[in-house]
Order: sequence, then structure tokens, then C-alpha cells
Amino acid sequence: MGWFTRKKENISRDSKKTDLPDGQWRKCEECGEIIHTKQLEVNLWCCQKCNYHFRIGSKEYISILFDEGTFKELDKKMKSGDPLHFSDTKKYKDRVAATIKKSGLYDALRSGTGKIHGKKVSLACMDFGFIGGSMGSVVGEKIARAIDIAYEEKIPMIIISQSGGARMMEGAYSLMQMAKTSTRLARLADAHIPYISILTDPTTGGITASYAMLGDVIIAEPKALIGFAGPRVIKQTIGKDLPEGFQRSEFLLENGFIDFIVNRKQMKDKVAQLVDYLGN
Repeated sequence: MGWFTRKKENISRDSKKTDLPDGQWRKCEECGEIIHTKQLEVNLWCCQKCNYHFRIGSKEYISILFDEGTFKELDKKMKSGDPLHFSDTKKYKDRVAATIKKSGLYDALRSGTGKIHGKKVSLACMDFGFIGGSMGSVVGEKIARAIDIAYEEKIPMIIISQSGGARMMEGAYSLMQMAKTSTRLARLADAHIPYISILTDPTTGGITASYAMLGDVIIAEPKALIGFAGPRVIKQTIGKDLPEGFQRSEFLLENGFIDFIVNRKQMKDKVAQLVDYLGN
């Protein structure tokens, strides 16, 4: 058997692989559609093909909800201490410092006041980009201060939840924030000042067990994961298969845990409508 040799190179060995610039394209986790980042931003980070709501940060939610130029951030540089001198794969104080540098946030929540269709409100918006949106002492304190502003100025309170739960690195200090925020909201309720809770993907753990589910009106984005323990843990505990769509917005709406599912594109108008209605 003879050997065959190629007389001519059909593919140049000098050709270089051309990669797409990082961050210019995103893949939809629901349908697999490849979407240009600019197109996604124009569509408020929702897939045009299947309406999958991409996870976004506090900065994006503020730009969606508030009239341009009206939001004033408060307590921006408040950051966590290390009361327990906690360390796992790295020291907690080093983890916080690294996350501040990477995310541009000082903790997992932005708070402040602004206007929605001309109506002033107080806002606390969580951000999953900071240690999984976990609730530590700073998150609790900033929410409490935002509620106090709503109470003092007699303006509606809005909390946007997005979290993996309490921050284990702060132990009991983190768990105390559940009671702290809940009692502040009770004070708000006694004064008949409306509180609107918006649940996004994911809203879990101690956040679901406290302020996320205490709204006068509770809104969720489509197909958001909402629950206390994760589906896998629950399944192992009860030893049974869970219903289809368990812990998703649609399941919670059907079973009376939330009031509305609102598409991100309609969120500002819906919140403005509720603020106007509840304010009167």
C-alpha cells in the first residue's frame, strides 16, 4: 500500500482563530438563543425569542424603574466588618475586599430614593453579584434605614429581592437582620404606608423567611426561583418527587403566595400604578 502525499496545502497554517470579543454575546439559558449584548440591553435583559429574564444587578433595576436622573443613593460606602473573624477557603475580610474591587459594590444592596412616574419612593435593591446577594448586617441596616426614610417622609417602600439567603460568614448577626427588617416593616404597616415587594431570580433562604414575603403587594418576575430551602433538599427530606415548576413564580401565584407576575418591560408601569393606588 502506497503513501499519499498532499501536493497543495488547502488550509493555510498561518491562519489565526478569530474569537468574538468577550461580553458581546450572551446565550439564553432557556432556549439557547445567541443574543448580542446591546440588543439584550434594549430589551431590558429579556430574551426576544422566549422571554427568559436574565439575572441583572441593582444598577440595571434602578435604571428600569426610576425616572432618569431622580435616584439618589444613600449609605453607598457602608461595608461589613468581620465580627466573627470568619475564615473558610479565605478570610472573610479578604473576600469582602476582593468582591468590592470586582463588583464596584460595597455590599449586596443599593438603597436610596427616587421617582417613578413622578412619585417619590424609597428603594432597597439587592444584588446577586456581591457574595450571592447574601444578607449580612449591612444589608439589614441599609434596608432598615430605607424603611425609616419611607416612614419619616410618608412615601411608599419598595424592596427588590435577589439572594441566596443569609450570609454564613456573619452567623447570628446575619440571622438577626430577619427580625430587624420585619419589625421595621411592621412599623410601616401601622402607619399605613405601602410596601411593595418584588421577587427576582433567585429569592431564597432567610430573605424569603422575612421581608420578601411581607409586602402589601408581592410581585415576581416570570419563572423566578422563590423558596426557603432548595428543591433538592426538600425532595431528600420528604422522600417524594416535587410538582412540576415547584418554587417558580407561576407555581407560587397558583397557590396564593404572590399577587402578580409582571414582565420586566411592564414593571415600571405596574409599580407606578400600585404606588398611586395604595398611596391614595
